[in-house]
Amino acid sequence: MKLQLALDDISLTDALSLGEKVRDYVDIFEIGSPFIIEEGMHAVRAFRKKFPEKEILADTKIADAGEYEAGLTFAAGADYCTVIAITDDLTIKACINAANKYGKKVFVDTINASDLKNRIPKLEKELGVNSISVHVGVDEQAAGQTPLNALKEVKEISQGSLISVAGGIKPATIDQYVAAGADIVIVGGGVNHAEDPVEAARQLSEAIHQ
Repeated sequence: MKLQLALDDISLTDALSLGEKVRDYVDIFEIGSPFIIEEGMHAVRAFRKKFPEKEILADTKIADAGEYEAGLTFAAGADYCTVIAITDDLTIKACINAANKYGKKVFVDTINASDLKNRIPKLEKELGVNSISVHVGVDEQAAGQTPLNALKEVKEISQGSLISVAGGIKPATIDQYVAAGADIVIVGGGVNHAEDPVEAARQLSEAIHQ
């Protein structure tokens, strides 16, 4: 099990500073979607240079031009990128083709995806997907959706994919996700907006790696 730190509403300078402080506790640094909108692949390159021993995910949420856009992330130094489950199958396959060329991986993000009972088997069996990101977005959380229930649903459906989970996870709730069997737990505000980000990261890491 790994801890992924989502860096979203943060400047590059502050992100690199925070990354240095929590370096010992984080397995994967995620260059989040808002961060990418602000800094582009420059942020991926900066993190690859400063943290050569860490894995990096570019949360691109690709919806089109799969092979080209995924290739940009891998060329910049990302180990993973994301494509949304609700996009065209051809786009997802194109992302996987790019990942295979670079020896990297693509996570299919379930945000806003419906009918997962049918969608996930198709992703895995027909498209060759082996990494799924269970994602309940900020707007969905505000409407009462929970990533824990979504994780349990996907775990029941999936036939062996690597599964990450994101959506408002904090030190106080991490044990539930460990118990539910996530392979990667993604935390953003639970570290970035904590009173003591380093202590929060330490607690999360301890719970995940115990």
